[in-house]
Amino acid sequence: MESGICYIKSEYLIADADKQPKLIGTQESNKRELVCETASDLIEGGEQTGKENKRCKSDKKERKRGQNKNRPVYKEDRTLHLCNSLLMGSTEKRCSLENCRYIHDLQQYMANKQPDLGERCPVFDAKGYCHRGVTCRFAKAHLDEQGRNVKREDFDEMERKTTCNGITPELQVRLRKRDYDFSKSKGLVKQSEEIRDLRKYQKFDSVEKPVGFVIDEKEIKGQDTKSLRSVDFARKLILSPLTTVGNLPFRRICKEFGADITCGEMACCVPLLKGLTQEWALTKRHESEDIFGIQLCGNSPNIVAQAAQLVQETTEVDYLDLNIGCPIDLIYQQGGGSALMRRTNILELIVRSCANLNTKIPFTVKMRTGVYADKSTAHEIMPLVEEWGAAAVTLHGRSREQRYTKNANWTYIEQCAAKIKTIPVVGNGDILSYEDYNEKREIAPHVSSVMIGRGALIKPWIFQEIKQQKHWSPTSSERFELLRKYVNYGLEHWGSDTKGVENTRRFLLEWQSFLYRYIPYELLLKPPQRINERPQQFRGRDEMETLMSSPNSQDWVKLSEMLLGPVPEGFTFVPKHKANAY
Repeated sequence: MESGICYIKSEYLIADADKQPKLIGTQESNKRELVCETASDLIEGGEQTGKENKRCKSDKKERKRGQNKNRPVYKEDRTLHLCNSLLMGSTEKRCSLENCRYIHDLQQYMANKQPDLGERCPVFDAKGYCHRGVTCRFAKAHLDEQGRNVKREDFDEMERKTTCNGITPELQVRLRKRDYDFSKSKGLVKQSEEIRDLRKYQKFDSVEKPVGFVIDEKEIKGQDTKSLRSVDFARKLILSPLTTVGNLPFRRICKEFGADITCGEMACCVPLLKGLTQEWALTKRHESEDIFGIQLCGNSPNIVAQAAQLVQETTEVDYLDLNIGCPIDLIYQQGGGSALMRRTNILELIVRSCANLNTKIPFTVKMRTGVYADKSTAHEIMPLVEEWGAAAVTLHGRSREQRYTKNANWTYIEQCAAKIKTIPVVGNGDILSYEDYNEKREIAPHVSSVMIGRGALIKPWIFQEIKQQKHWSPTSSERFELLRKYVNYGLEHWGSDTKGVENTRRFLLEWQSFLYRYIPYELLLKPPQRINERPQQFRGRDEMETLMSSPNSQDWVKLSEMLLGPVPEGFTFVPKHKANAY
């Protein structure tokens, strides 16, 4: 048997699979694969022309990595939206804007409104009130005979509030007017510079920790500083911060399956300091997330320290994490993400200042093995990060250059963890089953906890499997109900109007670009499934299971239509990540 191939039981294999073009996930990639397969057949028959041969060769060389930057994005015509003054179905409230561009004729809007998607509104069922009113795509479930939006008798606004964080209008105004006091973070950065310079130029073996902005001696007298920290990172299953797909509804799913710690999607510091609503949305937290962190990304000590101070003072967060492993070209070229592994002078200032902002909110660091595949540097940086005051450090066992290719190097993770003396080390990479987890823990005994990213996207019940030490093989109907639950959580989070429905659909499709990689346990010839193995072409045990395992993005759209109704006219979907297959 060849390595890198996930073998399927013979009764589930597709006949003549080798002669069929392999669909990867996007319409464009499907066409490219089909061209090359056809070209190969023509070469064998002696009918391939030089031009076709050259095209096939160049197509094969094209890298399936990075982002599909030119993908089409569906945009709704906002002039078709109903004015907020009419959302509750009452015409008594008047719009206060003179040049409001939205619809003010309620009867006209209702006559042209798309049909409801169901008889029950998930938001109304969960909260007892739907803020989208008459624009909700399930509006009949909560409109009275006069067409007015109603509340359930047991509705309580405060009790039904399940999420927190985000940005308030008042804070947004202060940030845009640059009226927020950042003297604390600026002072810490300045003190960190003094410490760094003392070590660099005078070669002091030890320098006392700065006081003032850092620690109130009266407050912690007689206490261990570590005891003040609210998070214990030892022996935990941590959900990795996942851009785009690690949204709040997905994190709710993972919490229900047993994730101990969750972290929001990577938030860039500059947009946070500018008060951009879209970036602040990444800080939102659900009540089920009992231990929740926010990951920051930036390239300047002052910018990162100010963002850390701002987030600590205005959100409910248990810890902050600094991303120094992001491989995205734009972030790297600006000196952020994994570029900070090469800018240790800047990294020192960031970690020192942020770690001392608030001793009750730990500051952690997540990194890769290094920038280049043949030159690992994490073993040099991790002890420094520990010295600078980080509360924990996470190591993903690949370099920036490797992205997600090759296997994660857990032997190297163990070598790095063994150098750390006082703080927890979290290992990350290639865990898709409890066998993988056990194997990695055996390889790396000095690793305190494990972080799971793609494994949770492919099978979010992995946390449950690890804790129970047994496989769970959900049926296609159980997996479909999991999608339905995600959709209901999405409508609750993004809204149940047309805009919220399409937002939920988009994120569901992005998640499906990972979900389809799951292979049911009973179909595997040699379980367990490994994360970087490519399966033979197979069919499921029923039509739904086959549809869920399809690598064709159009089949993912069909799944979304079963839950969210027909897609809008002109809708197309291309996954955000080119490497959405393997």
